[in-house]
Amino acid sequence: MAQRQTIEANGSVILEAQQVTHLYQGRGEQRRGGHAPVVLEAISLQIRSGELVALLGPSGSGKSTLLRILAGLIRPTQGAVYVHGQPLQGPTPSCAMVFQSFALFPWLTVLQNVELGLEALGLPRLQRLKRALAIIDKIGLDGFEEAYPKELSGGMRQRVGFARALVVEPELLLLDEPFSALDVLTAANLRRELLQLWYQASIPTRAMLLVTHNIDEAVSMADRLLILGADPGHIRAEIRGLPRGRREPHSPAYLQLVDLIYRLMTSPDEDGAALLEEEPALVRRGQRRPSRPYQMLPHVAPADIIGLLELVQARGSRADLAELGRELQLELDELLPLVDAAALLQLARPEAGDLVLTEVGQQLAEADLQKEKQLFRQQALARVALLCRIAEDLAAAPEQRMDKERYLERLREHFSEGEAEAQLQTLIEWGRYAEIFTYQEEAGIFALETDAEREDLAAEAAGGTREQ
Repeated sequence: MAQRQTIEANGSVILEAQQVTHLYQGRGEQRRGGHAPVVLEAISLQIRSGELVALLGPSGSGKSTLLRILAGLIRPTQGAVYVHGQPLQGPTPSCAMVFQSFALFPWLTVLQNVELGLEALGLPRLQRLKRALAIIDKIGLDGFEEAYPKELSGGMRQRVGFARALVVEPELLLLDEPFSALDVLTAANLRRELLQLWYQASIPTRAMLLVTHNIDEAVSMADRLLILGADPGHIRAEIRGLPRGRREPHSPAYLQLVDLIYRLMTSPDEDGAALLEEEPALVRRGQRRPSRPYQMLPHVAPADIIGLLELVQARGSRADLAELGRELQLELDELLPLVDAAALLQLARPEAGDLVLTEVGQQLAEADLQKEKQLFRQQALARVALLCRIAEDLAAAPEQRMDKERYLERLREHFSEGEAEAQLQTLIEWGRYAEIFTYQEEAGIFALETDAEREDLAAEAAGGTREQ
């Protein structure tokens, strides 16, 4: 089959989203003021024939939600999705999806799992068998037709997932972090084989959209990259990928693009367009961040934040984020929350793709345990609005006790039920570590232990931040 050419300048638009906004629908109608949390805001994008597009974003940016809206599995609250110019009604036609979790039926063999998608098309048994066996051979599963998923390694199971998606000959292939559950070598091998099928036009798929949290994966695979911001999810920047012949890891162009994406994603409060002005050859579009509706805490443990500070301090109080991520073998969704937390607490700041410790961050990185806790407490009370409010309430309460529901209900006004609970757990973990309060898990009660703690806390909270 002929070699697939690079993207046509005017490739036809297969799928388009116009001003898609989506609200969390769990308990929105019961929230105070009737406002449900915004998951995605004013998303507009196009997927054109001949391109592989990567969608990158931090946790909470709505990557998977957006993918399901584009697949027609979720109807957006506002806006519309079009397929070849026609409004989408129901599941996207001629589209298939590969999931992170494999999503195989354990009671079916490899062949039966692959054939499953063809049954819905109403194809005769012989035709189903012929197509399934052909894609099984192409995807490297020959000899495993009668095996069950439990007999296969993670990499082989994901090959079944790819075969099941490709057997229906989709025009558009949606990939939801399909390599993230695999070990490094298996993921690299499967990526390479998928790209080989794509470049050689061995599959009829005309376009692919890859959701990933791995920057190297995106840069090595994508013809175009969409960078999402969070709170709420929005397209922060659109960047041209490298030409296929210039995607060698560690090449200057490759490292430049990786560094640019790290700079974007570790500076969420800065104007994306302004950050990208330095790279006009790569940039297509940058957007300003929508106003943040409420302070959102990264879900990381204080010990991990401090561990990051100590690593950066050992490198002279400044470290390249891309190199740090590779050295620590941290994925984007693991590294970014640590960076965000350090920045929120003003212990470090992202700067030109590096993480730079502040003066307080350097002191904390070199402190003994008691001084470390004291500095963490100082920064938490100064920078985390709800922690400061809890501290003030406890100091003022006659019995120095407060019910968690008081704060959980406030969080529910701005977050989904699950995220509200997660935010509260992070507040509890940070507050306990900083010795701002104790927390009785079974009763759901925040408390102080002594009168001296009450007096100290009142003085510290008075100088801290106020709730938004």
